[in-house]
Amino acid sequence: MRENLHRFFRAARGAGVRLSPAESIDAMRAVSKVGFTDRSILRDTFLLTLAKTQDEKKALGDCFDLFFDQPEPESPPEDGKADEQGTQGSNAASDSPGETSGGDEQAEGLGQLAQMLLAQDRNQISAAIANAASAASLSDIRYFTQRGIFSGRILDQMGLQRLRDDLDNLTATNPALAERLTNALDGLRGTVRDTVSQALMLYGREEAESLRNEILRNAPLSRIEPRQVEQMRHLIRQIARRLRERYSKPRKRQRRGHLDVRRTIRRNAAWGGVPFLTAWKRRHRDKPKIVALCDVSGSVARVSDFFLLLIHSLHEVVDDVRSFAFSGHLIEVSDILESKSPEEAMSEIMSKVGFGSSDYGSSLDDFEHGWMNAITPQTTVIVLGDARSNNLDPRADVLRRIAERSKRLVWLNPEGRMAWGWGDSEMPRYSTFCTVVRQCATAKQLERAVSDIVASYQ
Repeated sequence: MRENLHRFFRAARGAGVRLSPAESIDAMRAVSKVGFTDRSILRDTFLLTLAKTQDEKKALGDCFDLFFDQPEPESPPEDGKADEQGTQGSNAASDSPGETSGGDEQAEGLGQLAQMLLAQDRNQISAAIANAASAASLSDIRYFTQRGIFSGRILDQMGLQRLRDDLDNLTATNPALAERLTNALDGLRGTVRDTVSQALMLYGREEAESLRNEILRNAPLSRIEPRQVEQMRHLIRQIARRLRERYSKPRKRQRRGHLDVRRTIRRNAAWGGVPFLTAWKRRHRDKPKIVALCDVSGSVARVSDFFLLLIHSLHEVVDDVRSFAFSGHLIEVSDILESKSPEEAMSEIMSKVGFGSSDYGSSLDDFEHGWMNAITPQTTVIVLGDARSNNLDPRADVLRRIAERSKRLVWLNPEGRMAWGWGDSEMPRYSTFCTVVRQCATAKQLERAVSDIVASYQ
């Protein structure tokens, strides 16, 4: 049963329930007290010990129901002639009590699987399928393409080869019994297929989601289909969570740096230079200061909400972040991002300044006159946008002054590099004053860029 619990924990993780080893141990201790007899009590025990949010409770409850719901063995289709023959055989047997029918004599010489199927003992068949699934390592299934492989393994473990031999013999000696056995085998195949499909839903969900997320991570943000928008938002939230876990505010790293040889020798002169006491070169690290300017105009409307989601995460990772959004003009949105949920913040920001015609020159001018004092020599300025200013004055001189005042200036552009400089793109002119210029057309590129920025302060 311990192995069965381990399989359930793995299925729960695949369903999105975050389980630590300590939580798994606590759950196993609780289960040892309540037992497995009452499924409702067992279900509540798992919900109390493992689930931490309402979403996890729902996911864990669905996973429990699926895990402990074994497919019922299918009954073979009824055949009128077989029933008629069976009735006649039973009547003959009743007329001659001391004799055994030929069909029963044939059944006695069959293998275990054949006898089990002819008897139609559902409990015995279910137990045999469970044992065979365990022997075939069904919990290792990951992809839908493996369903046929595992179905074959389970049937082989149950004795399919012997059953085929029995069918060959019965076809020649007792066709009616062979037909019954063939129908029963068809039902068994269906039950095994259901068992494998259930296992795929339990154990393959994590791999399937990982594969789907990997495809989305490398898909251009501007080409995300409407049906994929919610999936992409969920992926961006996962990226934001990883950033929080990796670079959270309470986390402080103490790095002693490199050994200071000269100070170490001087400090240990009294012991003949034996380094009982060491001295280290400590590196001074600036506290993260970030100013983010996000383009939310119509030309980048399909990617701006993903940009805003990442900026929202920065406010949870870094202490000193000031965020701005612009299209034709620029406004500060720091308070909105800090006080509201990502969805509410994005909706309010887009309603105030989103979907307009982009004017980088006017927006940069707004920033210089209103918030230029927010930039210090410790500040990293991030610009997220396509640098398309509709042939208006780009005011590259303002960007130059921003670059001169800041620690570094990073530009993240959702367009491909081949498009920079074509049409109304001012990217070549702006890039002259940037410390880093990166294409961020996919979620993977966006995560890497933001992670590098935050990591530079660690």
